[in-house]
Parts: sequence; structure tokens; C-alpha cells
Amino acid sequence: MAGCAAALSSFFFEYHTPRIVLIRSRKVGLMNRGVQLIILAYVIGWVFVWQKGYQISDSVISSVTTKMKGVALTNTSDLGPRIWDVADYVVPAQQENAVFVMTNIIATLNQRQGTCAEYPDPETVCTSDDNCIPGSTDVHGNGVATGKCVDFNDHVKTCEVMAWCPVEDDTYVPRPAFLKAAENFTMLIKNHIWYRKFNFTKRNILPKTNASYLRSCIYDAETDPFCPIFRLGQIVESAGHSFQQMAVEGGIMGIQINWGCNLDLSASHCLPKYSFLRLDGQDSDSKVSPGYNFRFAKYYKDENGTEVRTLIKAYGIRFDIIVFGKAGKFDIIPTMINIGSGLALFGVATVLCDMVVLYLMKKRLYYREKKYKYVEDYNQGLDDRAE
Repeated sequence: MAGCAAALSSFFFEYHTPRIVLIRSRKVGLMNRGVQLIILAYVIGWVFVWQKGYQISDSVISSVTTKMKGVALTNTSDLGPRIWDVADYVVPAQQENAVFVMTNIIATLNQRQGTCAEYPDPETVCTSDDNCIPGSTDVHGNGVATGKCVDFNDHVKTCEVMAWCPVEDDTYVPRPAFLKAAENFTMLIKNHIWYRKFNFTKRNILPKTNASYLRSCIYDAETDPFCPIFRLGQIVESAGHSFQQMAVEGGIMGIQINWGCNLDLSASHCLPKYSFLRLDGQDSDSKVSPGYNFRFAKYYKDENGTEVRTLIKAYGIRFDIIVFGKAGKFDIIPTMINIGSGLALFGVATVLCDMVVLYLMKKRLYYREKKYKYVEDYNQGLDDRAE
């Protein structure tokens, strides 16, 4: 109890005030200046130079549009000679911050509503009608079973289905890619940015760019880093992949546009930086269902008025355009805050040196006597003298 009372008395009735003691010691003096230099280097080098602590910042607001160019000629037994232009291989025509370019297809021609044999697999192969359940469906199938077992070919029987006939056969993906010429297609990216806090706007088609330059330039990281027109093959190669291999089963590419701007400089220094990476997984665990594909159909009517469609399973590359960046500009408030924080950090040097002097050095008891001085209450001292 006496100890608790003494502690409480010390807490409530004693006051601590700093005392300046000049210690002439080379070790402590060098350590003090060394810590101060480290703090000074951190404040100037990291906070102000690297992190630009004298600026306020804002994140970019962006809009993106794209335009594809390029034609390709194919000649197959199913489709015959055919020219493919932008309206054929860009599906859908417009996407938000993305564009899909079809590079490979499995086409099923002249499908009509009717009954036909389902495509063979372990669930649909049959030997008699007893193996087929009328009205049943399979999420991996093409239609609704009629309950009959019919010939798919001379060797296999499958359950008959009501579906778009003939059913699709997507077992074999064409190799090389059907539209391998897409490697030389080009994409124009138009990107407008806005830093709302600074009311600053710009676009990636720079002010000095003219129409003749846009008709002839192709982006190159070394020779033409600000051209907004990109060759598709070069985009994939810049990410470290082969376009022709990727075109077979498709994939997803990312086009990154970085707008990091220092608005204390002129607007001409605010320029886009492009980089490329593949976004869909290509490790050893992604062998099942690789690439990128979807189906769509083109509908029409034959001479008898019957609805007919061409089903296309489209493989291709989706290019996602990712815009990011920050802009900074001088402002007095963050400048003063960081200066104040830096000055406060200099107190760390004093604390560190005090710990060394008072607890680690051989003469710590001597320095402790010089550091602390105990003074009684002045009024209490007068009363003691009077007695």
C-alpha cells in the first residue's frame, strides 16, 4: 500500500521538465549527427523528391474508344473464298474499354429447327430406344430428347433430339488459326483523360499529331512511343507470347495506359506510357478450358421462308484497355505538414542518444546525475527553514 501511495503521489505531485545537458563525447556526437543526416535524407530524398510531398494529387478519370482496321482472305471447303473485314471479326461492334477480335471459328452452316441425332458422348450414345428418355435435356447437349435411338453415322447411334440441326461438332479446333492474318490488323485507341481537381484534360492523340501521321504510324516502344495505333501481333509479342499460338484458342490481353503527370511542369510533359500483359492464366493449371470463346448465330430465311442460321463458335483475343494514373501539383498545405513532420522526426535522434548515454555507456550513472536534477517544492523549503 505504501508503494502504491508513493507512486500515486509521484504521479500527481511531481512535474518533469526537460533539462539541457551538453555532453562532450565523440561517439555520442557522431551518432547524433548521423541519425540527423539519415532523417534529413529521408525527408528531402524520399518525402519531397521521390514522393513529391509538396504536392496534392488526383486520380485520373478516363474514356476510351477503339477503331479496328484490316482485312483477311480465307478459302475453305465449307465457306469457300471469303473476305473478312471489321464488321465480320469484331464482335460485338462496341464494348466498354475493350475490343474482341475473332481469330478462329468453328462454323455450323444451314441449321434448321427439327429432329436429328445428338452429337456422340458417353451420355448420348445408345443402342436402343430404351436408353433415351423422352423430354430429357443435358446442359452439355444441343436439344431435347425425343426418346428415339437413331444413327449418327455408320458406326454410332445416339439419342435423337429436337434442336437446330445438324448439331455442332466442336471437337477439333482449326490449327493454324482460321484468321491468322489478324496478326497484322491494327487498332486505333482514342483515350481522353481528365484530372478534375486541377481541371486538366488531355488525350493520347497529341496536339502536334496530324492526319497523315496517323495514317502511317505504328506504335513502337523505341522509335514511336506515342503513336496511338497498335499492330495486334506486336501487342501480344510485347507481353512475351506468340500471336499465332494465342489465336488458335483465344485469350485476353491487357493494354495499360499510365498517365502519371507532374502538373508543376508544362502540359507537354504529361504523356501516356503504354505497357502490355496477358490477363488469362497460362500456367500449368489452366489446361482445362483454355483461351476465350463464345457462340453467336446469323439468321436468315431460305427460298421457302424457313428460318435458317449459321452458328459460329468464335475464338479470339479480347483486348482490355486499362487506364490509370495520378497527377500532382504544388500546394502549401501538404508542404507545411511534411516539413513539420520532418522537424518532429529530429527528436528521434535525441531520444536515441539519450538511451545510449543513460543506459548503455560505462559512465551512465555519471551522465544520469547530470541529466536529472531533483528540486523540492519552493514553499515547502521555506517552511523547513523557518522551523
